[in-house]
Amino acid sequence: MDTVIELKNVTYTYPLADEPSIKDMSIKIERGKFYGVIGENGAGKTTLCALIRGFAPSFYNGELKGEVLVEGKPTTEFGPGELSLKIGYVFQNPFTQISGVKDTLFEEVAYGLENFGVPVDEIEERVIEVMKMTDIYSLADKKPFELSGGQQQRAALASIIVLKPDILVIDEPTSQLDPEGTESVFKIIEQLKNEKKTIILVEHKVDMIAEYADEILVMKGGRLIRLGDKQEILTDMSLLDEGVQLPQMAILGERLIEAGIPLSRVPITERQAAEAIGQALQKARNS
Repeated sequence: MDTVIELKNVTYTYPLADEPSIKDMSIKIERGKFYGVIGENGAGKTTLCALIRGFAPSFYNGELKGEVLVEGKPTTEFGPGELSLKIGYVFQNPFTQISGVKDTLFEEVAYGLENFGVPVDEIEERVIEVMKMTDIYSLADKKPFELSGGQQQRAALASIIVLKPDILVIDEPTSQLDPEGTESVFKIIEQLKNEKKTIILVEHKVDMIAEYADEILVMKGGRLIRLGDKQEILTDMSLLDEGVQLPQMAILGERLIEAGIPLSRVPITERQAAEAIGQALQKARNS
């Protein structure tokens, strides 16, 4: 197992907070896997992202107990900007991602590369490539703050992808998007998955998590309560009692089984549901 990120007995408390936001958490994140992070509001998901990215405690201050390791090195030992080359962090609100100092979207996407001193020819080549990948090349001359929410979120992703980090931490990128915008963002994330990037995605739209993730982390009250393969986790109906959302297809499948329809397994995606129901119907016809 190639562990790229590890939390060792991590407890983190924000300044002036009475209770820790993360409590005695230990996890290992494997290189090249896609992890979906789910749990009710206030579970500590965004704080987990901040810890992995090194924002906590370096930016937010607060008290950190235990260790957060990236490629075996504590995040507290990385120099300014050093983690940015390894980990791309996409915020929940794209407004937070946009610098506000560039007049065009092309310049905005190029901004990070400029800060790292990448040669001009290479900057242009990489920016064009990533803008085409994220379907915003036609908007290159637009002002960043004049874009729609979905366009801004794709722009935020582009500004991180262009840096070519091996690890991406993405915090609820579709929370303000309609279904069309959500689908466009997940198409980009799917491309990153196919490139074998390590992806840690916080997302409330659990049906999308079911479609794309490899492993699921379930958080509650600052603690990790489950970690494992998505098929196992997302069909565990006991998680509903923990305030955790499960895929609609999993709930439908469970109800069909309870009603006496012999599905081969509880599905978590529409494709799995169609296959399982089709097989059950075929078996019924043949009997």
